Amino acid sequence: MPDNIKIFALLLTIVAASVKAYPVVMEVLRPRGGKLGLGTAYIHGIKHATGNFVIIMDADMSHHPKFIPQLIKKQEEGNYDIVTGTRYSGDGGVYGWDLKRKCISRGANFLTQVLLQPGVSDLTGSFRLYRIEVLQHLITSCISKGYVFQMEMIIRARQFGYSIGEVPISFVDRVYGESKLGGQEVVDFLKGVLYLFAST
Repeated sequence: MPDNIKIFALLLTIVAASVKAYPVVMEVLRPRGGKLGLGTAYIHGIKHATGNFVIIMDADMSHHPKFIPQLIKKQEEGNYDIVTGTRYSGDGGVYGWDLKRKCISRGANFLTQVLLQPGVSDLTGSFRLYRIEVLQHLITSCISKGYVFQMEMIIRARQFGYSIGEVPISFVDRVYGESKLGGQEVVDFLKGVLYLFAST
């Protein structure tokens, strides 16, 4: 991939009048200058959303679009406010990570389950379907940065009484670019978990 091509957050907007008639999915790429944070990326994307639901996924193909129909079907079945993909339940899984990365991920997930009791099996995942008004409410209610922002979204959703469904997904290590996981990310994660623990 040429160096001058950047991967931007991919926001998939469901524009069908009814979710039951499988929706038309529009790909909208909106570049932004600099690193402004995940929350502002969501706000930026919502400005261009025209439907009742929004699906958010990684644009580096770690999340495969083939799971989108399953997210939609799950929403239909339970009329959920949020449907989140899970790597840690049912047929879900992670592919392309070395043992160290898998252990860190499992350990992080275990820690969040014990301390935060989120009611979902994969708190750190980001492949999700939201009602657009729910997403807007959560974005304005969350103050965390980076990966912790994803976690806080689910924690706040539970506090507000929003319903959440889960769909097993396969997560494949990113096709383009390098993973951002490092010492600072681990420290930020731990700080974030403690913040959420203290504020819930």
